[in-house]
Amino acid sequence: MTKPPMRDALVAAAFQLFLERGYEQTTVDEIVALAGVGRRSFFRYFPSKEDVVFPDHERCLADMTAYLAESPEDTEPVERVCAAARMVLLMYAENPAFSVQRYRLTKKVPGLRASELSVVWRYERALAAFLRGRFAGRTDGMLRADVIAAAVVAAHNNALRSWLRSDGQGDATTAVDHALDYVKAAFGTPPPGPGGNEPRQETEDVVVLVSRRGAPMWRVVQEIESALTNQPEN
Repeated sequence: MTKPPMRDALVAAAFQLFLERGYEQTTVDEIVALAGVGRRSFFRYFPSKEDVVFPDHERCLADMTAYLAESPEDTEPVERVCAAARMVLLMYAENPAFSVQRYRLTKKVPGLRASELSVVWRYERALAAFLRGRFAGRTDGMLRADVIAAAVVAAHNNALRSWLRSDGQGDATTAVDHALDYVKAAFGTPPPGPGGNEPRQETEDVVVLVSRRGAPMWRVVQEIESALTNQPEN
């Protein structure tokens, strides 16, 4: 859905003033004056000055939550949450220049950094809620869900911040996909083995022991122990 032009104008005006004067020194009245709209219009789109710094997170969180809710029952859950996290990356990659500006701004303003961490926590909780549903009834299902959700967010953010520190140069999606591959390898379901639908099982060694009838039991046990501890290497 196309964003309202007034909303875009407010975001553009706010960041122009933040860069020129600093975040703390900029007022909402100055933002609306530069954007050419009324004060009431600002609060129609943004509850506070902090919210204008993160204009797309609410939409992205809603889209990600809906994407997880629509997951087919046979979807591999770790693959699904990694794909959901990738939606956040695509939001940043839509406008690299704006994303880099915001990254620099949040590094300078502690209050904005706290707001960003709160948003990140909400993404993580959405991922964990989906995984908890999929792992319900399993031993340590809740723990597993929370650990995987935290790992997905950590991998995603590590790659995203590296991209932002490079001023948005390079392919952000490749970097994030590479990071998320570590999560899939550690927690995902292995692909089916060759020649069947189930992962290939390791073959078990079988020991056949021939013993003399009437041999004392201690001798039989001794021969078994010797056979088990002296197997030829594969």
